Amino acid sequence: MKIVVIGGSGLIGKTLVSTLREKGHEALAASPRTGVNAVTREGLAEALSGAQVVVDVANSPSFEERAVLEFFETSSRNLLAAGIAAGVTHHVILSVVGAQRVHDSGYLRAKAVQEKLVKLSGLPFTILQATQFFEFVDAIIEAGTENDVARLSPALMQPIAAREVANALAEIALNKPLNSTVEIAGPEPIPLDALARQYLAAKGDPRAVIADVHAKYFGAQIDDTSLTPGAAPRLGTMHFQDWLDHEFGRR
Repeated sequence: MKIVVIGGSGLIGKTLVSTLREKGHEALAASPRTGVNAVTREGLAEALSGAQVVVDVANSPSFEERAVLEFFETSSRNLLAAGIAAGVTHHVILSVVGAQRVHDSGYLRAKAVQEKLVKLSGLPFTILQATQFFEFVDAIIEAGTENDVARLSPALMQPIAAREVANALAEIALNKPLNSTVEIAGPEPIPLDALARQYLAAKGDPRAVIADVHAKYFGAQIDDTSLTPGAAPRLGTMHFQDWLDHEFGRR
């Protein structure tokens, strides 16, 4: 089966392409690096020719509110139109847990628009909403740091290893469309400030972390329900501490 992975050069995309190839499928890593651009449509029709499945894991190069909306809206419209023309039978996207709830975030509003476009396209689809990746915790800390102090919300998160998200996407891509949304999360909820302390301790970073209920998460006010999944998500098996031990070694 030919499966085109849009964003196939990124964190999730590379693992997904490798996994699909190991399973014996023709997985095409499509990104601007490989001459395929969903925003400009460069190489898009050629890449999708003969494809049965498209998996869109591309991310916006800018998180600025207007730019991120334009990226997801334009790329999704182009991908869906190209998919219909090519006879694609399953359109899969990676979205974010909280995209339908956290309206203060320009990024999450843009992901909600992407989800809506997919649902209205007429193409059979599956949407996988994932919680935050372990691999992104460093960027969250950086965004909340000023004068060597990280001020972060104590709201619960339920982060997951990127590889487990890629594995779930591979399974979804190789099965029939669900025409619905699936959530995936890590095995345990952790307050964001505690998550940051664990990460910094494992890294040997002396920065202090202050819990602040008013601290925003990339522009959004969050609480325990904002970025955690609903009642019956798929759960990964890797715990955050195990991932830290693997990344940094036991200290």
